Amino acid sequence: MKRTAILLCALGGWCALVGEDASHKYTRAEMEKYLLEAKILSVRPLSVGVTNSSKAKLSDGTLNHDAHVQTVDIFKSSFATSRGNELNFKDTYKFNIAAYRLDKIMDLGMIPPSVERKVEGKNSALTWWVDDTAMTEEERVKQNVQPPNPAGWNQQMYVVRVFDQLIFNTDRNLGNLVIDKKWNAWMIDHTRAFRVTEKLPTLTSIPQCERKFLAAMRKLDEATLNEELKPYVSKSEIKSMLARRDMIVKYFDEQIAAKGEAAVLYDLPPR
Repeated sequence: MKRTAILLCALGGWCALVGEDASHKYTRAEMEKYLLEAKILSVRPLSVGVTNSSKAKLSDGTLNHDAHVQTVDIFKSSFATSRGNELNFKDTYKFNIAAYRLDKIMDLGMIPPSVERKVEGKNSALTWWVDDTAMTEEERVKQNVQPPNPAGWNQQMYVVRVFDQLIFNTDRNLGNLVIDKKWNAWMIDHTRAFRVTEKLPTLTSIPQCERKFLAAMRKLDEATLNEELKPYVSKSEIKSMLARRDMIVKYFDEQIAAKGEAAVLYDLPPR
């Protein structure tokens, strides 16, 4: 039956299906097409974050939906951060798109679709506003809300931590993890990732790895990444990521050899 349906969206986001079957689940490809083609009705600044991002209201006549807009695109040869002076510093919307494409390659399904589109005359990352959001991880911690399945939640967090080390994300904070009403974790905001470094933050605090994620990391290759992530990351950034991948895989292989596969690998349910 065709009917009008109002859907709950992230953090007070705006989302409605108009004359559409409410049971329809949008695929990633459909979301990407929508982000690229839907009419932008309005854009307003967000009060959170340091990159002056915005929220846009979009409509294609069938679906009304919000999107996150980031236009930051900074390069500095030297930049003072909380971790010290960083050389060849980048903070760019392009990495949001690259992180989403990498998520697709590895079939994680933990990063919402993100595309490049001009918004108010500026090249931007336009990212699907996560549906049915309950809270951010920052809000969960402040309110001391406990997940209904603590073990499963921890396993999602292990994926987040490993992914951040793979892309060398230097700006993961609790506000950049969104939790939907099914307790799925969503990673957002990757503008300070993909560093040109073969260093790896410590992995000793990550006792396990999701089985399919580890298998997907093993399969990553330079040719595929250069093809799928261009022009949003450079060849040197990809080479550095693959070097970090090798260290991550080696670490978990050592853990498996020492403790056994059952103690290290686990399977997350489909999202």
